[in-house]
Amino acid sequence: MRVAENLNAALHGLLERTPDLHLLGEDVTDPYGGAFRITRGLSTRFPERVLSTPISENAITGVAAGLALAGESAIVEIMFGDFATLAFDQLVNFAAKSVSMYGSRVPMRMVVRCPVGGGRGYGPTHSQSLQKHFLGVPGLALYEVSPFRDNAEVFAEMFARQEPCVLFEDKVLYTRPMYQVPAPFRLEQPDGRGTARVSLDAAAEPDCVVIAAGGVAERTLEAMRSLLLEQEIVCTLLVPSRLYPFEVELPPGRQVFVVEEGTAGGTWGAEVAHVIHSAHWGRLDRPVTLVHSADSVIPTAPHLEREVLVSAGTIHRVIQETLRG
Repeated sequence: MRVAENLNAALHGLLERTPDLHLLGEDVTDPYGGAFRITRGLSTRFPERVLSTPISENAITGVAAGLALAGESAIVEIMFGDFATLAFDQLVNFAAKSVSMYGSRVPMRMVVRCPVGGGRGYGPTHSQSLQKHFLGVPGLALYEVSPFRDNAEVFAEMFARQEPCVLFEDKVLYTRPMYQVPAPFRLEQPDGRGTARVSLDAAAEPDCVVIAAGGVAERTLEAMRSLLLEQEIVCTLLVPSRLYPFEVELPPGRQVFVVEEGTAGGTWGAEVAHVIHSAHWGRLDRPVTLVHSADSVIPTAPHLEREVLVSAGTIHRVIQETLRG
């Protein structure tokens, strides 16, 4: 099963089990089924609860927040995650605050799905990874699709929180198979926090631990393999599905790297570093090292896009230079 198929199956199951759930978004109904076909078949099975909307991310998210405030459940599909910036007011000033600003806790069961990331030649306004701009908002949890965790579990966890959640979905992941890692590494299923682990030998201490969300996990694994074969550097990879609030059980390792596709400055990686430094500073040889894309807009031309986005080569180079330098 590919990631897109897993997402689609999770949505089918969720709508079947949750009679008060509505799914809203631009062109999400059949036969189109969304820009990336994630909602295929849903409107045919649930025509009164899967609704295509006008092109207004602010309005769509506001309607979903109103449904949640009234006690129902809602999922919003933002066609391209870049345009979640147009819904920022509804998310931050209405939905997230509604959880606690009325004097007693109000369950706000809503999820905003955001396809993000480059690698497909969509250009500066359709290729960004804007996770960092939603960090640290009270009452707003952030998740990212992982090829190593069933999305049915992720949706169940998000709705159980009873607060607004944003689910980032790297567009390149949609075509990738679930649960596949290259030899000689092996995958351990997600722990109680939803974090998957990929390692060479779970019993041995690696040269470093790499933390990367699902969108860059494949590139990180490619770098780990080349580091092992060319430099005999052994890495363990952690892939969390919940980005914020962030929790991690850090395996043995004295050096930690965090990889993300967004640009540097006020990032998820910085939040991860803060959490790790607070708990594990005494065992680390140096501060957590962050690996980002270049400080640039994302070009449309493929050869220029590759120069900007974080790549397996970037990850390999930073880890090698840090460990050997």
